[in-house]
Amino acid sequence: MAFILWFKELSNADVDKVGGKNASLGEMYRELKKKKVRVPNGFAITAEAYKHYLQEAGIEEPLKKQLKGLKRHTIRDLEKRGRAIRDLFLSKELPQDLQDAILKAYHTLSKTYGDKNTDVAVRSSATAEDLPTASFAGQQETFLNISGETALLDACKRCFASLFTNRAIVYREENKFDHLKVYLSIGVQKMVRSKSSGVMFTIDTETGFRNAILINSAYGLGENVVQGKVNPDQFYVFKPTLDTHQPILSKTLGEKSIRMIYSGESTKIPVKNVDVSTEDQERFSITDKEILTLARWGNIIEDHYSKKKGKFTPMDIEWAKDDNDTLFIVQARPETVQSQRDPNVLETYKLEEKGTTLAQGQSIGNKIGVGKAHVIMDVKHINKFKKGEVLITEMTDPDWVPIMRQAGAIVTNRGGRTCHAAIVSRELGIPCIVGTKNATETVKTGQDVTVVCSQGDVGRVYKGKLKFHVKKTNLKKLPKLKTKIMMNLGDPTQAFDYSFLPVKGVGLAREEFIISSSIQIHPRALQEYPKVPADVKEKIDELTKGYEDKQQYFIDKLAEGIAMIAAAFHPEDVIVRLSDFKTNEYADLIGGKKYEPEEHNPMIGWRGASRYYHKDYRDAFGLECKALLKVREEMGLENVKIMIPFCRTPEEGKKVLKEMRKHGLHRGKKGLEIYVMCEVPSNVLLADEFSKIFDGFSIGSNDLTQLTLAVDRDSELVANLYDERNDAVKQLISKVIKKAKKNKRKIGICGDAPSTYPEFAQFLVKEGIDSMSLSPDAVLATFKHLRK
Repeated sequence: MAFILWFKELSNADVDKVGGKNASLGEMYRELKKKKVRVPNGFAITAEAYKHYLQEAGIEEPLKKQLKGLKRHTIRDLEKRGRAIRDLFLSKELPQDLQDAILKAYHTLSKTYGDKNTDVAVRSSATAEDLPTASFAGQQETFLNISGETALLDACKRCFASLFTNRAIVYREENKFDHLKVYLSIGVQKMVRSKSSGVMFTIDTETGFRNAILINSAYGLGENVVQGKVNPDQFYVFKPTLDTHQPILSKTLGEKSIRMIYSGESTKIPVKNVDVSTEDQERFSITDKEILTLARWGNIIEDHYSKKKGKFTPMDIEWAKDDNDTLFIVQARPETVQSQRDPNVLETYKLEEKGTTLAQGQSIGNKIGVGKAHVIMDVKHINKFKKGEVLITEMTDPDWVPIMRQAGAIVTNRGGRTCHAAIVSRELGIPCIVGTKNATETVKTGQDVTVVCSQGDVGRVYKGKLKFHVKKTNLKKLPKLKTKIMMNLGDPTQAFDYSFLPVKGVGLAREEFIISSSIQIHPRALQEYPKVPADVKEKIDELTKGYEDKQQYFIDKLAEGIAMIAAAFHPEDVIVRLSDFKTNEYADLIGGKKYEPEEHNPMIGWRGASRYYHKDYRDAFGLECKALLKVREEMGLENVKIMIPFCRTPEEGKKVLKEMRKHGLHRGKKGLEIYVMCEVPSNVLLADEFSKIFDGFSIGSNDLTQLTLAVDRDSELVANLYDERNDAVKQLISKVIKKAKKNKRKIGICGDAPSTYPEFAQFLVKEGIDSMSLSPDAVLATFKHLRK
């Protein structure tokens, strides 16, 4: 019987000997070293060693007795039996021959690293831990910074005992595993003394979008990220251009209020949490170069496992960075939720009522749940929880699993997308919101609540039981159309979710949502930061933490928003409309009032193209251009096209193109196409001239109707006259389609008319329009209308 197997001796084929976790570590250590993926060395204490312990210590018969008649749904019975079993293990010594084998391997490992008693992580690896459909993170225990013979043997015994934690017992019962036929292996791995660490998924955890890598990061050892004790930094990286570009799609600064470090005090308390300085909280815990290195390793690991399994296998990976800024992979397992999803079935949850927001944080999944709130601050009170209630707590760890599967929804104060609560709720298929900071204070026990995760990146807890509906669509059954159907999109946080809709790209990506929601600051206020009033400066400082160059904040955040949309639909076209705020809307941005004139009719005033070359705005427009250049050239998202709104004359178009060239955006360079919005009657009448300087047109039916009929679309007094189906509007549209075709220019529509009126969509098809860009909720209905 082999009690010890080194990582270099293991592969994925050895799950029965050393469990999924250790088999995976061996696979990576042996196979990916040549691809420069670093995995700390170590060894596995085998399942045979566990069996030997059970037999020699006389544990098997008392164990059977404790498990007989177990009532897994009765919390008190589960707790009582689980504790008795664990105490049984802890009361028995490891057999001498097993102790000798463990210590011999430990001293060999210590010599490898030039230490007498090197520090190690001691992790459990059950032979039935990671199923294709469930990993139930953290069923058994992990012990960090273990050093010395006594501490190691004690940690091993506690690992063996942890095969019978309450959550592990429930897991095996639910998955119909015989408790006595599941064995525990232990991984003893050289510890990474982490400066920063975290978790990486090679698939988007919320939507199943395959082309993005999600990285969470915080200071210190990684347990705080996994357990949800900190709100970590979050990064998305785009896979397809990762080998040739630097495609960091988005960077979100986390709170990171504590870090776990070596305690240096006692082997009984090997690690401890300490506070993180405000200065460190306000900077990212890893560099851009490290983000890209981790993402490339994620790609390598995913590719390796996918080839081994003969199918797409996204991965759930833990990583760490040591004191010398060297990166390591310390664990990897197949992702178990989104990889099982059928991409051809689209399930959408839609809230039908408005409500009062009690708390908000990061949404996990895209579902909606309702129920009575139950605030529980300590795991010892979980026996009071009732099935169907909404669990509100500080954070969860594996001890909470027995009640998590009974919850209607889960809400935590702390944690990020890869914390314990997030992972388990995804696997259970229940809505969850993490990182709310204060839900345990703003939501009261017994209060009816609705937990909504279907509104993008932000999840909200609403007061009361609100109505909602669920719709399932089989995308395989949708008809194929001759007309290209695209989508209008403004919110980047919904892009990955909407990427599953059967559209051919984005016909209108609006910058306004990104600027008003993510940036919030007028670009000129950032350019003149030293001169702005104190109250404006205070607001800018709060939003631009970590940015010495305030203009770069605008460039980065706008680029990130555009990139998320472009990545979601890559390689299909994503047509980005340059900012089209009116002066009153620009004035509402932080610091904006100083730079915007008061206009009596902003709708037909200083907006769109007329701003971009104007002496009072051209420098601010330069920031937009730099953001777009970053998306195309730094991130490699060349599917981004640019569209100029409200361009009244061809001469104005030429001026805008000249400004764009100053900032590196040359029409035709690397396939860059530049379109013009057709929303002013002059765009139709002078379409031949516009065709000479632009690659295509996108009809904005809202403004075209307003300007053709001389109707203010914001005025309820003449609202009855506003109608895109008016013959005058239709004649203009028909005329511009013909002119575009004659000049071999692309022509589409991105207004609301085809979404609102099915007969208008049919008119456009008959006229021969190339594409229709629709609001997301109209895509499926329009497919059905156009089938005829």
